[in-house]
Amino acid sequence: MDAHLQTTTVLSELKKLYPNTKYYLNFSSPLELLVATVLSAQVRDTVVNATTPRLFQKYKTAEDYARADLETLIQEISSVSFPANKAKYIRQACKILVEKYHGKVPDTMEQLIELPGIGRKTANVILINAFKKVEGIVVDTHVIRLSYRLGWTKNKNPEKIEQDLMKIIPKADWDRITWLLKEHGRAICRAPVPICSQCALEPLCPKAGVTKRV
Repeated sequence: MDAHLQTTTVLSELKKLYPNTKYYLNFSSPLELLVATVLSAQVRDTVVNATTPRLFQKYKTAEDYARADLETLIQEISSVSFPANKAKYIRQACKILVEKYHGKVPDTMEQLIELPGIGRKTANVILINAFKKVEGIVVDTHVIRLSYRLGWTKNKNPEKIEQDLMKIIPKADWDRITWLLKEHGRAICRAPVPICSQCALEPLCPKAGVTKRV
C-alpha cells in the first residue's frame, strides 16, 4: 500500500476506534499544566491526577511554588518518581516565571524549553493543551513504539521521530495523534507484546520490530 494512503487510513481507523479521546492530565490553568507535566515524567497519568488536586489547592500561583519549602514540596509529591528532582524543577521554574514573566507561563517554544524540567515534549504539551498553539507533536513512549511498528519512522530519538511524523501527519491532526496512539498503545499495541489478533490496524501495519505477538 502507498505510504500516504496507509497513514491516512490508519488515522481514519484510529478516530473511529477512539472518538472520545482527549488529553489525559487534569488541569485548569497553564501553571497547573506545567506542574502536572513536570510530575508526569516516567509516571502513569493516573498517579499524577491523584497527586495534583491537593497540590493545586495549596499552591495557586507561581510565587506560591517559588516560595515553597523544598522538603515539604518533596513530601507532597512523594507518590511520583524522582520527587526531589521534580520539586527542584518546579520551584526553580516558578522562580523564573515570577522574575521574567510576571508569574505567567510563557507561550512560545523558545521560552518554555528554557525552564528547568521542560523539554520539547513537555513544551509541546503546554502549547497544545493550555494555549491551543500547535507547533509540533508530543512524542511519548506510546508514540515512539507505535510509530516504529507502523513504519512511520525508523528513528528512536523522540525529536527525530517528531520530525518524521510532522512530514506525514496532517497538521490538523498533530494535537490528536498523540492521544490516539496512546489509547491504542494501552488497549492493543502494548509493550512488549502487541495483541495483533484483535487489532483493527493489523492489515495496514508492517509490524516493524515486532518479534512476538498474540
